[in-house]
Amino acid sequence: MDMMDIIVKKRDGGKLTQAEIQYFVKGIVAGTIPDYQTAALLMAIYFQELDREEIFELTNAMRYSGDTVDLSSIKGIKVDKHSTGGVGDKTTLIVAPIAAACMVPIAKMSGRGLGFTGGTVDKLESIPGFKTTLEPEAFLKQVSEVGIAVIGQTAHITPADKILYALRDVTGTVDVLGLIASSIMSKKLAAGSDAIVLDVKCGSGAFMEKQKDAEALGSLMCDIGRAAGRRTIALVTDMSQPLGLAVGNSLEVMEAIDTLKGKGPEDITELSINVAGHMIYLGGRAKTPAEGMIMARQALLSGAALKKFRSFVESQGGDPDVTEDYGKLPQPSFKTEINAADGGFVESIDARLIGQASEHTGAGRAAKDDVIDLSAGVLLNKKVGDKVGRGETLAVFQGHDKAKVMAAASIAASAFTIVKERPARPELVKKVLGLQEEK
Repeated sequence: MDMMDIIVKKRDGGKLTQAEIQYFVKGIVAGTIPDYQTAALLMAIYFQELDREEIFELTNAMRYSGDTVDLSSIKGIKVDKHSTGGVGDKTTLIVAPIAAACMVPIAKMSGRGLGFTGGTVDKLESIPGFKTTLEPEAFLKQVSEVGIAVIGQTAHITPADKILYALRDVTGTVDVLGLIASSIMSKKLAAGSDAIVLDVKCGSGAFMEKQKDAEALGSLMCDIGRAAGRRTIALVTDMSQPLGLAVGNSLEVMEAIDTLKGKGPEDITELSINVAGHMIYLGGRAKTPAEGMIMARQALLSGAALKKFRSFVESQGGDPDVTEDYGKLPQPSFKTEINAADGGFVESIDARLIGQASEHTGAGRAAKDDVIDLSAGVLLNKKVGDKVGRGETLAVFQGHDKAKVMAAASIAASAFTIVKERPARPELVKKVLGLQEEK
């Protein structure tokens, strides 16, 4: 088999076979296929696209390109959750303890973030002492005994995806539906859970800005999951404004804890109950998603989810008392704010601008090796539909580097649109995909 023949075949609109896809994936991991040929095939795929069978085969090849996780020793139906990301998205910190409190085992591998803020792993590392690496035996033991463990993804999981993602990022081939879906789902399938709930964002702060594109991605990922024998549901949710009020690592940990105490912002609370409810349903603890959502809300109101969060943090070496003393989390040395030029109602908040501002405070990283400021970020005072007076604070920016924080405030100065009439609040959960196939 020859890589040049594969490139030419796809360039001319041909369909790649299972053997050709496996040859390609094994070759990039082994280092026998040079980057320039991989880039050429990615560009051919960009223009000719992949059909569903090719997408399934590529996902499967990447899934088995490295280690896979065996969770069979853990009793119960293990459920994973994935979000396509957005501004202020800290739902894993909330839904994982909720689902675990409802007897759904959560064995989750998460990543570090590029862009607006850190990923789930970075957020957890805001907690003093928290360990985001565990030996495999300790990981399985903690899930069996505590019900939840969240660690960083190892380098041995889906190495082919890491190679392809890095090349896609520098060759203008990121925006390909089949490549996006296979990248996400290969990691989810390799992580070993029995069922998957996907949170696919749309709006100005999301990778997929248009709802129809988010629905297409969600539907495709559900198909991939089911083809691999995994029950999969996707929620298409709003990211036209930041989720919650906090954008930044320690800030989002605080908001997650507030939410687990039943005192979180309305939107993050609603979304968390929706996602956790579907996880509880797929985990076999509820007969319907609606029943799962009732159980999720009860876990919040009763304090069971907060108790589970504390146990989870303590089991991974973190200080559980951060739930009562936010001063134990990283604190900024400088803050500034932006204020409303006119009174009225908030019509929109540009999530992308807020995200860019957050990154500029030091909360995010432009490159994988960048060191982030765990205290940095943005705290919104207003959301869409809120009344605001002239001169009232719209958002606070914080971090250790004064110049960065001031620049961030300048970036976000035009993020808020104020109008005289109160607008409707955006619909948070726009569509649920995959439920029909469950019946």
